[in-house]
Amino acid sequence: MGALTFRKPRAGQGGQGSLGNRPKGDKVRLIRAGLVALGAARGTLLPWAPLFLAFGIGPYFAMRQEPGAVMLGLAAAALAALLVAGLRGPELLRTPALGLALVAAGLVLAAGRAHLVAAPVLPFRYYGPIEGRIVDIDRSFSDELRLTLDRVVLEDVAPDRTPARVRVALHGEQGFIPLAPGLTVMLSGHLSPPEGPVEPGGFDFQRLAWFSGLGGVGYTRSPVLALEPAEGGLALFAFRLRMKLSGAMQDAIPGQPGAFAAALMTGDRSGVSQATNEVLRRSNLSHLISISGLHMGLLVGFVFATCRYGLALMPPVALRFDTRKLAALVALGAATFYLMLAGPNVATRRAFIMAAVMLVAVLADRRAISLRSVAIAALIVLVLEPESLVEPGFQMSFAATVALIVAFQPWQRFQHRLPKLLRPAVMLVMSSLAAGLATAPIAAAHFNRVAEYGLLANLVAVPLMGTLVMPAGVVAAVLAPLGLAWVALWVMGFGADLILRAGAWVAGLEGSVSAVPAPPEGVLALFATGGFVLLVGRALWLRGGGGLVAALSLLLWSGAERPLLLISGDGGLTGVLGDAGRALSKPKGAGFVAKSWLEDDGDTGAQEAAFARPGFRGAKGDLTAEIAGLTLRHLTGKGAADRVAAACRTGTLVVTSADWDGAPPEGCLFFGPRQLKATGALAVYAGPRIVTSREAAGDRLWNRRPAPRQRLALRQ
Repeated sequence: MGALTFRKPRAGQGGQGSLGNRPKGDKVRLIRAGLVALGAARGTLLPWAPLFLAFGIGPYFAMRQEPGAVMLGLAAAALAALLVAGLRGPELLRTPALGLALVAAGLVLAAGRAHLVAAPVLPFRYYGPIEGRIVDIDRSFSDELRLTLDRVVLEDVAPDRTPARVRVALHGEQGFIPLAPGLTVMLSGHLSPPEGPVEPGGFDFQRLAWFSGLGGVGYTRSPVLALEPAEGGLALFAFRLRMKLSGAMQDAIPGQPGAFAAALMTGDRSGVSQATNEVLRRSNLSHLISISGLHMGLLVGFVFATCRYGLALMPPVALRFDTRKLAALVALGAATFYLMLAGPNVATRRAFIMAAVMLVAVLADRRAISLRSVAIAALIVLVLEPESLVEPGFQMSFAATVALIVAFQPWQRFQHRLPKLLRPAVMLVMSSLAAGLATAPIAAAHFNRVAEYGLLANLVAVPLMGTLVMPAGVVAAVLAPLGLAWVALWVMGFGADLILRAGAWVAGLEGSVSAVPAPPEGVLALFATGGFVLLVGRALWLRGGGGLVAALSLLLWSGAERPLLLISGDGGLTGVLGDAGRALSKPKGAGFVAKSWLEDDGDTGAQEAAFARPGFRGAKGDLTAEIAGLTLRHLTGKGAADRVAAACRTGTLVVTSADWDGAPPEGCLFFGPRQLKATGALAVYAGPRIVTSREAAGDRLWNRRPAPRQRLALRQ
């Protein structure tokens, strides 16, 4: 303490030394006071723990280079030292040490998880027989049925090089055999490695595939043949039960309402058409068909309330036991069964963890719905699956939950001023508004659209979900052994039909959807941090700072720069940005890439409309454009390779989808399939400045590919 004591300068002493020391002493006292306050508030800091864990996970996924053993070893050593300091160190340093330990733990957990899920990735394009066991059935972007297979066997591919899982879309005439979970099948199809981003900095499907265990994706036009009957353990038994119940529900409730109801109760979305999905997206109701916290909460809440009120009608039980805890146990069992039935996908697991934490809080005589409960659930999810942090489902789910809990506090003080009849309606509007405001920027960042009337659609759909659809689904499950499920299923179908009709009406309103350009890198993380501090912070200055950070992120987003030119990873599509929007080089083909580019621009136009925009000149297969001081020549179709040499004499940037082995002259930038395989998709900015997808994504576990000679060796 003596080092912190400062005396007044004596007469005759120069005052400059004391003036220099006094601010330093003030800073030390300020830091000490801050540490003391932090230690005193230690018991209230649990809600902040997920944020600090995210500060370690997020940078791992943002790195351009995979961290090596030395860096991870240092992080692990720092984690151990910080844990010791946090648990046994000086009292003043314990809280900050634990916070830094969470950051180090986040980095170690994310890297460990990425290595733990490592599985072979197909290193080349493959065509031939594909054998495997069905472990999932869903629909592709083109609305075709899609199978996920494990126990994969590929002709002339060594077992240690064969992907653990592949996903195959079914084109052509199918339906010759019933596709059942656990069935071993064979087909002839095309497979390729998971593709990288469609533009530099775009959505990274390779990363998603890596953590999903997918080592190859493709399609087949041949019929699927059955090799061995369905088999498997508990997981496949649950999958078969899910598909059986889904089929029974769709038989009892015809049309898309039946497919919608089956998706809600079983997680089987294979019957939901792309047209219905588009209606739900445009009306901001797409969250209803992905089993998440809303579904688990409605189910658990209905079971809990029914059990508790039912037990209250039994005096011998109500007087001897805590009916809240009995109801919580039953609700926990129902949630566990729902998890098994709907399948352990990421969103369902996350919803189950959140529900389970809250029910365990009831059993432990704690407040079930609190920021502490949400923090514990978030910590469990991030420890088990750190990759969840960068997924929209995790971000939106926890953002909505935190916003609802924070909004509930002023509601408790305000609700007594309202008539009792109005309270449910006002609470519904308030909760929908709070959740919508918290999730809208996240949804806009990931999906590049804002449903302008989404609040209106949710005000209709969510009450129908809570009062008709989900309760009727639970009652149908109870009545099924008695053969009376049809009564509840009729009610469920009626509610599902009303939801779809409301969604279609809202989606059809003029201006129902606004497009939003993709945010610059790091903006979403900045917004999430500011929003978290704004909602969770207690001090006014802290909340104000969080609000300023969130506002700054939105300001940076509004100034997002889009590429003047985009080039697809195979050279078959280019897009030039002009005053009328992005002009595309062809009206059809590469539909997913074209749609993604336009959405990232904040453009709702169709590919055909974008093709008609000004930007290119020339004939089909030989287009020219001027971009950032460069003359683009885009060559496609038959004879494209023969025109490359001539194009290099008139263009400074030549792109083609045809193989060309020549050497471009000096001053000509040439990108063909071979070059683009190394660089990935390209973006050209003013300057000109060319950015490759490979540069933007970096060298990571999920995008490493063998060199051409290595790929040839793997085939042999």
